[in-house]
Amino acid sequence: MLAWTVDHSSPSHLSLREVPDPVPGPHDAVIQVLAFAPNHGDLEALPGLPDGMIPGWDAAGVVVAEALDGTGPRLGQVVASLGVDSAWAQRRLVTAESVGVAPDGADPNLTSVVPVAATSALRGLRRLGPLLGRRVLVLGGTSAVGLFAVQLAARSGAEVVATTRNRAARRRLVELGAREVIAAPSDLGQDVSGVLDLLGGSHLVEAFARLAPGGTLVALGHAAGQGERFGYGALFGDAGRHDRSLTTFFLGAETGLGPDMAWLATEIHEGRLDPVVVAVRPWQELPDAFAAGAGRTHGKVVLTVG
Repeated sequence: MLAWTVDHSSPSHLSLREVPDPVPGPHDAVIQVLAFAPNHGDLEALPGLPDGMIPGWDAAGVVVAEALDGTGPRLGQVVASLGVDSAWAQRRLVTAESVGVAPDGADPNLTSVVPVAATSALRGLRRLGPLLGRRVLVLGGTSAVGLFAVQLAARSGAEVVATTRNRAARRRLVELGAREVIAAPSDLGQDVSGVLDLLGGSHLVEAFARLAPGGTLVALGHAAGQGERFGYGALFGDAGRHDRSLTTFFLGAETGLGPDMAWLATEIHEGRLDPVVVAVRPWQELPDAFAAGAGRTHGKVVLTVG
């Protein structure tokens, strides 16, 4: 089969080449990968990965061989699959624990955005507790996770505030459910009950300072590439700042993701959740689509696998 593999002799750190087909164990099903939507974390990690490795966390495909032990998805089902590698290939091994089954007729291109971006948004928001009637800040609203978080939080009854410094993107965030769009946490008119942070750095520190008593900040992304420094008194619990919490998040440590991925795939298929796909390109164009200078898109670029 063909696969994109790590190749540090290439400027993109990638080469499309022939590799052996994966060999399933008794608990593994095999999917024919039809589409994947690279995450910026996947791409940023490439220089540190070993030569020959097949990267990629998530992909959508159709089951071409069931697991011998009878577990997992059935032959012919379209699934959203999640793992820490091996997604950017024509075939991939999956288990019952690593897939969400999409409804009949689901578009694999749209299903491919589910495993990392949409599922991270869903699980991150759950860390904030019940959202109905609460004021929630999505910090980094135009990231793929942020775009899903805005939609899911608004549907849960939250008053959503999203941040972006891109003026052209503000209308898009409002269309997806944001009640208010600001440039930075310092622009907040009133405190928030929860924060989903996709940026980190000084943005995280500013957002934590705007948490209402009992509020939670979930540190889910680190796009700013900066460290965090809390000044003296930032973590005091007096003067209405009590019971605030900050928690970290790692999708790879989450369990029971299959039903969540299946639900998200269904919501996208039935038109209740915008998949935030901005382009669909052949997978041969992977290096060009994400080359330096290509620009960071406000949504997902999907690559179709031939």
